[in-house]
Amino acid sequence: MDCVVTGGAGFIGSNLVDALVARGDRVAVIDDLSTGKRENLSGALEAGAQLVVADVRDAAAVQDVFAARRPELVFHLAAQIDVRSSVLDPVSDARTNVLGAINVLEAARRAGTRRLVNTSTGGGLYGDADVLPTPEDHPIRELAPYGASKHAAEGYVALYHRLHGLSTVSLRYGNVYGPRQDVHGEAGVVAIFCGLAIDGGTPTVFGTGRQTRDWVEVSDVVAANLLAADGEVSGPLNIGHGEETSVLALIEALDEVAVPGLGEPVFAPARAGEVDRSCLDVSRARAELGWEARVGLRDGLRRILEGLGAPVRVA
Repeated sequence: MDCVVTGGAGFIGSNLVDALVARGDRVAVIDDLSTGKRENLSGALEAGAQLVVADVRDAAAVQDVFAARRPELVFHLAAQIDVRSSVLDPVSDARTNVLGAINVLEAARRAGTRRLVNTSTGGGLYGDADVLPTPEDHPIRELAPYGASKHAAEGYVALYHRLHGLSTVSLRYGNVYGPRQDVHGEAGVVAIFCGLAIDGGTPTVFGTGRQTRDWVEVSDVVAANLLAADGEVSGPLNIGHGEETSVLALIEALDEVAVPGLGEPVFAPARAGEVDRSCLDVSRARAELGWEARVGLRDGLRRILEGLGAPVRVA
């Protein structure tokens, strides 16, 4: 079937594109390549996928792609994902995450799209939650404009379902990691630490290191997207591992699998807008999609290191 993946040259998006191409779908990718990389799509492009270099903030460009492809399925992953950037420039964050989402939704409506799977965030919405693991009906308590913009986008996604009958669902990710995540990037502490571990580098830990995240490997996230696209469930769905892991525990796990591993961490002040603890209740995804995360943290770390050509310790 015909699919459009926005942000498809990025870390998560390109892994999803590979899975769609592998199952025989015809895929068009919309990506402005500001953070995504053409090389992430090299295999998919050779297999027939199309890359359109365009910005989701450009409504006309998005409309043109949708009008030409008439996609049955749309996966909306294009976003501004850096929490710190959203604090420094909330207007730019909203232009991409809110207006960009509206442009994609409107193009999908006009093209007669059957189903749209939206990418959202878990920890960015729930903030420092009262309940851990945190269910989808927990109060929204964003701590940064990033969370506010993703919540606003979710609202438009749900609105297009009610107003126009467009079948939609929003997947609220935990902290996604895995192959192709930029080891030199601003986001993705797992990838950054893996890059350092190859040379025995020194990690910088912001805050005490006891802050926790729900890390989920990208192949599990791809599987959730495919199941969500094939289903009819609507509203938000948490997609995480359902386990709370501290930054210090992440360093310990990486030292168990990486050669030579990390040096002693250097501690720096905590950063504004970041939550202290995050862990998602994934029972709705399990019940509605038959989905659950299967890749453990240490196995996921090995996959990253092996993808970088680095040696790993045998389990």
